[in-house]
Amino acid sequence: MTGSIDYGNLMYAAMRSLIQKVLSQVAEDGLPGAHHFLITFDTMHPDVEIADWLSDRYPDKMTIVMQHWFDNLDVSDDGFTVTLNFGDQPETLFVPFDAIKTFVDPSVEFGLRFETQDDDEDAPPPAPPPDDPEPERDDEGSPQVVSLDSFRK
Repeated sequence: MTGSIDYGNLMYAAMRSLIQKVLSQVAEDGLPGAHHFLITFDTMHPDVEIADWLSDRYPDKMTIVMQHWFDNLDVSDDGFTVTLNFGDQPETLFVPFDAIKTFVDPSVEFGLRFETQDDDEDAPPPAPPPDDPEPERDDEGSPQVVSLDSFRK
């Protein structure tokens, strides 16, 4: 046994499991109410499967919207497959959970951000948690996305 508990990786696994459960529920029952998702993922991840023209257009990362039109959502242990409409052209994508950078549901002001150590090199150190239990908001009044990297070693 190692000398410490790896809370960072445990949190990553838990949050990716949460996304898997949410998407599985949506695959089975559809999107309830005003819920919708903005999912940004790393298009260079070795297991991402997207059309060549999409990877040419989005060589680093891509944000997809799952709201009004999506089809064939299938969720596995490793990721999800979905067909989306790109300018009246349906395209099927496979996105591994490990490739997800952000998962946001603006309808309920919920968001997760997964960062790598490379993403953090230029970022300022995390601010201490506020005393106010109210969620922090950006200049436009939107809630800020939760970043788990402050817990990683």
